[in-house]
Amino acid sequence: MLLPEATSYDELRERFTWDIPDRFNIGVAVCDDWADREPNREALVFVDENGDEAHYSYADLQRLSNQLANLLKSRGIQPGDRIGVLLPQRPETAYAHIAALKLGAITIPLFTLFGEEALEYRLKDSGAKAVITDLGGAAKLAPLRDKLPDLTTVFCVDGENGAAQDLASHMAGHEDTFRAFDTAPNDPAIIIYTSGTTGQPKGALHGHRVLLGHLPGVEMSHDFLGQPGDRIWTPADWAWIGGLLDVLLPALYLGVPVVACRFRKFTAEAAFQLLQDQRIRNTFLPPTALKMMRQVEAPEKNWRLDLRSVASGGETLGAELIDWGRKTFDLTINEFYGQTECNMIVSSCARLMEARPGIMGRPVPGHTVRVVSDAGEELPPETLGNIAVRRPDPVMFLGYWNNEEATAKKFASEWLLTGDTGMTDQDGWIRFVGRDDDVITSSGYRIGPGEIEDCLIRHPAVAMAGVVGKPDPQRTEIVKAFIVLKSGIEPTDSLAREIAEFVKTRLAAHEYPREVEFVDALPLTTTGKVIRRELRARAEGED
Repeated sequence: MLLPEATSYDELRERFTWDIPDRFNIGVAVCDDWADREPNREALVFVDENGDEAHYSYADLQRLSNQLANLLKSRGIQPGDRIGVLLPQRPETAYAHIAALKLGAITIPLFTLFGEEALEYRLKDSGAKAVITDLGGAAKLAPLRDKLPDLTTVFCVDGENGAAQDLASHMAGHEDTFRAFDTAPNDPAIIIYTSGTTGQPKGALHGHRVLLGHLPGVEMSHDFLGQPGDRIWTPADWAWIGGLLDVLLPALYLGVPVVACRFRKFTAEAAFQLLQDQRIRNTFLPPTALKMMRQVEAPEKNWRLDLRSVASGGETLGAELIDWGRKTFDLTINEFYGQTECNMIVSSCARLMEARPGIMGRPVPGHTVRVVSDAGEELPPETLGNIAVRRPDPVMFLGYWNNEEATAKKFASEWLLTGDTGMTDQDGWIRFVGRDDDVITSSGYRIGPGEIEDCLIRHPAVAMAGVVGKPDPQRTEIVKAFIVLKSGIEPTDSLAREIAEFVKTRLAAHEYPREVEFVDALPLTTTGKVIRRELRARAEGED
């Protein structure tokens, strides 16, 4: 563990110091170091769609990743080359990243939900030389090969498939020993493309130190992850930074077994069942997953859970979800905050502090997080500004891949600007208000959508909500809510008025939605965040 023992947040910050070695390789740290010490230690459990389990020790991961590293090397992959990993949660995903990183290559996590256009953009922009995928991914890549001259090798984990070669048979003939490339902490390791809610996605390039940079926040958000008996699972795809660097790689580094199970379609019932059957002790549940699970009636009566920690990040949780979590899981959900370029920089920790609903938490030890002006000047408490992180910072990206101009725009003086607005209180707690372009300006008020959305889902008829500003000649903007109702509830004008009044009486007169529109579903990014840009465009296009 990187975090020292402490009984208070202030003691934790005071006692924490970074220990970044001169040489560091993620693949070695999450696999070989354990395999050399405790080869039979459980590392990974794969639960397939039929419920069948396959167990992998650290020695298994070492053997498989070494064979794959030797195979890639035989195909001309060299340190610095880019390798796409287009797979869901499964063992091959883990050892593909480990193999590439030990080889000194740069991995590119890719969502299986990406269409051909999204894949073409990322693979062309990165100049990827190889991709490891499954049957579905191979089918998407087949028509793109002529457009991707750098892509020379595609391996398929499900067997031979046209231009994709069978991974297992080609690995089988290679040695299961491999001498890892000697990397420094700042050497490139991973390109994670931003979710692209606005404009074309950019490739955030991270060095090997990014894993060490994540560890304090991961440990803090799970009440000191790495305790005896810990066992972790997340529904978040490992192609997202929240799955790969908030769960898979840190857990392997800490010796915590990871359960791999990516449902074809996420359901709350399946999630509860897995938490019970796999005796999960630690879980990262994105807000969207929590909101879906909240719709199940009295889950505590139907499933026996033994959770020690639940973490959530991506959007701020409100009092409703915090209270529901206490009742359902018998613990307080820890919120954390970060972004692809600079992740796990703010967290709460129930073991050290009381949760404050609507407030993300406090800066994770080792990270200097402030609210600053556009020019990078620190702002006083209770002042709305840019949530920012001071550089240098081990978890901070090296820059955008082949995009120096965008990298420069990300900084104001010594501060990385997250693109999110917020404010601090007198004690340094940080309240997230919204994305820069999500903040609603109405009759002179600046309104963050998160608090309104949290209030909306407290209404017994509301399953999910997205809030945006709609242009208005009198007020600049009005608050508009897009609502997904719970199953079996009919949308009516009277219900829309009731929901608007529900917010008006609980928040403020200027914050209630003057328009409520019922929809079947909200547009979501592949990471489960509401794409408010699409909702704004829809609202702006209305008469």
